[in-house]
Amino acid sequence: MSEQRRATGGAALRWRQSLRAADPLPDNQRMNLLAFDTSTDVMSIAVQRSVDGVDQVWQHTGAGGAQASSTLIPAIQQLLRQAGLRFDQLDAIAFGRGPGSFTGLRTACSVAQGLAFGAGVPVLPIDTLLAVAEEARLQQVPAPASLNPPERYRVLATLDARMDEVYAAYYVYSSNIWSQDKGYSLILPENLVLEDGWTMAGNAFAAYGDRLPESRLPRILALPTARAMLRLAPAMLAAGQGVSADQALPVYIRDKVAKTTQERMLEKFKKSAA
Repeated sequence: MSEQRRATGGAALRWRQSLRAADPLPDNQRMNLLAFDTSTDVMSIAVQRSVDGVDQVWQHTGAGGAQASSTLIPAIQQLLRQAGLRFDQLDAIAFGRGPGSFTGLRTACSVAQGLAFGAGVPVLPIDTLLAVAEEARLQQVPAPASLNPPERYRVLATLDARMDEVYAAYYVYSSNIWSQDKGYSLILPENLVLEDGWTMAGNAFAAYGDRLPESRLPRILALPTARAMLRLAPAMLAAGQGVSADQALPVYIRDKVAKTTQERMLEKFKKSAA
């Protein structure tokens, strides 16, 4: 693991905690929700419940990746106990569907399916890069929004895809709605297109900062947090994006996850020679 990745992981894991925080939302967005993401090295979980007309959020952050397979469910159960909620009292279960760690995506998807099936509640698969964009927006334009919020907020969301590649997607936030400006990319960091007027968010620049094109774009360290998913969930559910447990599937951008060392070296050579 590179020194940059160690630094990034250490900073992220310093968030490891369990806490309760008031997070008021508009009346039409008040729901009982569970959200979690295990697509990166950081596991993020949050439970939202409306208490006396005020939405409260309980959060937990821990080690992600392969470690999340044994800690995700106990952490979810603990947060629900703190919130005083049962699984069947949830309006939906949201999870990060990808792109991201193959093992992490399978873990999140299988847990979401199992819990939703048992409780009889819908599942909301959320793009991890969209959650990165929303987390960046929350950091730059904290809720409640400033008196003069930007008319449009544009984010190049990135995540370290390992194997010398980056997951990337462009998102535009306007009139309280996110739209994806282009499709997903799995790309070498030096081939990213950085446009003026955009904010670059994610963790790719922490891992590949010296390989990114020169740019004056603002950079925000952001991960696909569960709190960002809670903010996204009400509008997505209202738009009919919730699905039954058996229809909740992960999104894999890389078409072949398990590759031999020789295959990886050959692909890297081809890309560098292109």
